[in-house]
Amino acid sequence: MDATRYSRQILFAPIGEEGQQKLLKSRVAVVGMGALGTVLANHMVRAGVGYVRIIDRDFVEPSNLQRQMLYDENDAREGLPKAAAAAEKLRTINSGVSVEPVIADLTWHNAESLLSDVDLVLDGTDNFQVRFLINDVCVKHGIPWIYGGGVSAHGMTVTIRPGITPCLRCLFESAPAPGTTQTCDTAGVIGPLIHIVASFQAVEAMKLLVGDRESLRPSMLNISVWDHYLTEVNVAKAKRADCPCCGKREFDYLEPRSGTEPTNLCGRDTVQISPVSDMQLNLDLLESRLSKLGLVERNKFLLRFQIGGQRLVIFPDGRVLVQGTNDPTVARSLYAKYIGS
Repeated sequence: MDATRYSRQILFAPIGEEGQQKLLKSRVAVVGMGALGTVLANHMVRAGVGYVRIIDRDFVEPSNLQRQMLYDENDAREGLPKAAAAAEKLRTINSGVSVEPVIADLTWHNAESLLSDVDLVLDGTDNFQVRFLINDVCVKHGIPWIYGGGVSAHGMTVTIRPGITPCLRCLFESAPAPGTTQTCDTAGVIGPLIHIVASFQAVEAMKLLVGDRESLRPSMLNISVWDHYLTEVNVAKAKRADCPCCGKREFDYLEPRSGTEPTNLCGRDTVQISPVSDMQLNLDLLESRLSKLGLVERNKFLLRFQIGGQRLVIFPDGRVLVQGTNDPTVARSLYAKYIGS
């Protein structure tokens, strides 16, 4: 252990040398490398968590730079996958930590393989469907995870410990209906909020990893940074015996699905189309074929194809971001036309 590197953290009594050793032996997965995820991964790597897996399906764009701390203008210019760009930065921050980037969409198909072998899962997503999927995996395998979210100047976080606290489906039985809640597309988001929410998540993560269970609070933290207030809601009694997930152990979000799944991305005029079974596209062949039909740009991670008012961003695993529409039907049609059904 590099005692000098972690000296200030070791001096903090609740961590100490023993806690630092536990951090170095810990394994954490961060799902989503957008605003929350970049802060979370940065804290985990700087704290000396020994292994950090970062999972993200997206690529860096200029609008990310206002709040997603691990990216720069060059990453956006090159359109690098967020997981790859973040991993490169994180390795320069702490070469003693093993950082594993995974460029993929988290689905029922891969969630257990990506999340069941870690000590803790951190939520950096903007999508309740993915959060319910994380919840299913973590409850099934008894892995703690920390929910976080933020939009505009308001955020919240809660720590979920399977078998001890309510799970996410105890607190939110189903995802909010589309159009009923604010999103970063409709209300925007300011950078300081993200850092505050993710920092609270990171502190709870460190408590869990060093084994300081007594300092964990069974509460949901609500934060409004513009109005300058913070409230706690005790959720200890919200645990439900009839909860489909932690009560009945029905893991609906891990059920196999067929076909392709469209997802509207927060803050973007974009629909993601994801194959639900393994697929590997040959980008060389696609580049050759699509370049006859429209403008094609390519790097080693992805291919961009501009056709009319839409752009398709194509990943080797078969995922496609259809930019220029919020209509899943239009997105599916373009996917079928240019990629295949």
